[in-house]
Amino acid sequence: MASQVWMPNCEMTTAAQTLAEFAAGLKFDSIPSAVIERAKDCVIDTVGACIYGSTLAWSRIVIGYAERYGKGGRSAIIGTPLKVQAPHAALANGALAHAFEMDSLVQPSVGVHPGASLTAPGLAVAQETGASGKEFITAFVAAGEVMHRIGDASLHSSEKLGFHAPGLTGAFGGAVVAGRLLKLDTGQMTNALGIAGSLCAGLLEFSKSGGGMVKRLHLGRAAESGVLAAALARDGFTGPHTVLEGRFGYLNVFCRDGDAKRFTAGLGEIWNILRITFKRYSCHITAHVPVTAVLELKTRYGISGDDVASITVAGSEKMVSHHDIPEPQDMTMAQYSTPFCVALAFYRDPRDPDVFSDAAVNDPAIRALCRKVKVELRQETHAENPLASRVTVRLKDGRELVQDQQYFPGMSQQPLSRAQLQEKFNTITAVLPAASRERIFAQLAALESAGDAGQLQFS
Repeated sequence: MASQVWMPNCEMTTAAQTLAEFAAGLKFDSIPSAVIERAKDCVIDTVGACIYGSTLAWSRIVIGYAERYGKGGRSAIIGTPLKVQAPHAALANGALAHAFEMDSLVQPSVGVHPGASLTAPGLAVAQETGASGKEFITAFVAAGEVMHRIGDASLHSSEKLGFHAPGLTGAFGGAVVAGRLLKLDTGQMTNALGIAGSLCAGLLEFSKSGGGMVKRLHLGRAAESGVLAAALARDGFTGPHTVLEGRFGYLNVFCRDGDAKRFTAGLGEIWNILRITFKRYSCHITAHVPVTAVLELKTRYGISGDDVASITVAGSEKMVSHHDIPEPQDMTMAQYSTPFCVALAFYRDPRDPDVFSDAAVNDPAIRALCRKVKVELRQETHAENPLASRVTVRLKDGRELVQDQQYFPGMSQQPLSRAQLQEKFNTITAVLPAASRERIFAQLAALESAGDAGQLQFS
């Protein structure tokens, strides 16, 4: 906890107004150095995910759309030489960041993906306006703190109703990061949030029946919506100031339960940017702890999938309700499936994103082991770490191996060092020459020194 750097105006009456005042007034010099470094780490990680994402077939469809309709802009589509208008760059880069389950989130989860939701619209507008690195970082942190609190107030209940939470929260975060770079005042920022509330979108049906490319689009659409909301608000467009807690606002429409006090709790005192978590495997975060447990068991006992008779994974309620997918139909469903990811980890190295492939989805051995994975509700509660899991592996020789796993590398409890982050960055950007990888990483590691974001290069 840092000393308070902001005090609310007592005349403010709605959550959106209070959040907008904070976002519009935050100063770079008021941000703790650890928060600045974590924000830069998040940008580095996201740019790496975008570069990998730019190589994928579904991403090329989105890139083609952005190039076709966004000609003439200054904003880069990361991983390509293309420059387009800011809304189209935000759309493309948000989709690229989320294209292969590599982008960051926070833990405990509040339904936000800060990397895709903030980096994509933030860089797009920063490049369009020629903002400095410090201005971009300030906008990123302001938006991250606002977006986290909006997600937190939902008590992560939106996905119980079938909404993909980052598609909702990301529109608000995108509006703030873009709005800050467009120099919106408190009133305009409040309107940007009000507009963003009507642009929230994203359904989870892909996890039940396929059509998974659409999941990749949710974060792109949120990023694009944020730019739209901020640009309209700058020019005088209005939205409801009660968008968050009102009768037909975010909390009452998109959430089953909620706590409106969390919209502004600790604002200016508690920096939730420090909760950002970086993925190590190209799959849904729910599978990360069980996959880590499998790797521990493989290392300790020298076993493979061929030795396994059955597996039980005891995890969270969400793992049981959303991620128990024993027969994934496509790559997106497979990355969303805890049984598949656990089975894959017995036969492949999940730290290599290339092993998450159609070949793996259709591999008879992996599919057979996937069907032997039972997912059940963990009896113990871990309020501060709902990802904690117990993996029980029964071997064909009769042995039973148990791994209680709390964390995985990349969580705030086991943070990645800058060197470890660079190792991941180099792995997922291997499509680029080594010199290009080093240049991109170095410029982002020193982002606060950049004078004009338009000069940043991402290919």
